[in-house]
Amino acid sequence: MGFQKKFCWTITIQPNILLLKTCGFWPKDYEAFKLDFYTARTVILIIIFFPVSLISQATNLFFVLDDLVALTGNIYLLLTEVMWALKMYYFIKNMSTVKTLMRMLNHDLFQPRDANQVVLVQPNLDSWKIMYQMFMVTAVGGNLFWAAFPLFGKANGENGLPFLAWYPYDTSISPFYEITYIHQILTFAYIGFSHINTDTFISALNMYISSQFDILCDNLKNLHFSNNVKANLVKCIKHHWLILSFAEKTSQFLKSIILLQFFISVIIMGITLFQITIVAPFSAEFLFLVSYEMAVVAQIFIYCWFGNEVEVKSNNVSFAIYGSKWPDFSKEIQKNIWFFMFRSQTPLRLSSLNVFYLSLESFMAIVKTSWSYFALLQQVNS
Repeated sequence: MGFQKKFCWTITIQPNILLLKTCGFWPKDYEAFKLDFYTARTVILIIIFFPVSLISQATNLFFVLDDLVALTGNIYLLLTEVMWALKMYYFIKNMSTVKTLMRMLNHDLFQPRDANQVVLVQPNLDSWKIMYQMFMVTAVGGNLFWAAFPLFGKANGENGLPFLAWYPYDTSISPFYEITYIHQILTFAYIGFSHINTDTFISALNMYISSQFDILCDNLKNLHFSNNVKANLVKCIKHHWLILSFAEKTSQFLKSIILLQFFISVIIMGITLFQITIVAPFSAEFLFLVSYEMAVVAQIFIYCWFGNEVEVKSNNVSFAIYGSKWPDFSKEIQKNIWFFMFRSQTPLRLSSLNVFYLSLESFMAIVKTSWSYFALLQQVNS
């Protein structure tokens, strides 16, 4: 007997969707972007925050080329903004695919069969929620420390700004200092929160895929309890096909974002580690850099963790049928089972152009590579 109340998969990620909507990256219902007030609002927000910040930081590079400390301090935030711009471009461009995936979650085959299956998938939902909350804590902490450390400098007679940038006016005098300071704070908050919630939303898609494999495996293990084994086996096969279709659409949407994310994050992590070693310990700037580094590490980890879960749980499908009394089934059903097992033997691995795979091995490789960049910067600086 089916689960009486329709299970809402998206209720777990409602805070995530709400923040994306607030930042201008989530049109209402299942719609993509179109010529309306919401799209105009999104364009205005991007114009207010992004171009000024990007141009001012990029211009400042020419003034600090001979200063490694200032150069690296400029580059890691500039790379963050470039990564944000490209990521949001792909996110907006593929919004119709994203909304299609949201509609697919409401498919009857994706629904838990009973309360036991709801309990089965709950740890997946809870783990995503915990990681999301931890990610947001590091991001909020980073923003607060980042906003605070120039104020300490101002108390000592320096009109510092949160990040290095060049402006065609004197930022040390009022009211230009206050205007620039507020603009930088709002820019970093806008880019940071839309960035984070895009990453966690993508990770939620992978979490849904692994949850569906849990449900599928449970259905296969309990085939012998069915009144109509053949009909339920057909339903399992269709469910498996639907999961692969969901994963394929997710992969098409992810491939450019993952390649970009992993490549740039390696550089940012190495530069941020270097910056941590050259600022005063336990100063506001030091605490910001530590929080920022933790946020970037969490950003990569959440991708790799849920990608790894997809691979592990998809690998269980071909073995799940052994939990049922399949030798008691008819020859026709056994034949269909063997064919299904053969088709599901290869685990699902999410990747970007077969260059980066979402796995814990990839996460460790990224950490090691970023440490190599850090060691190189230390050597050059010394």
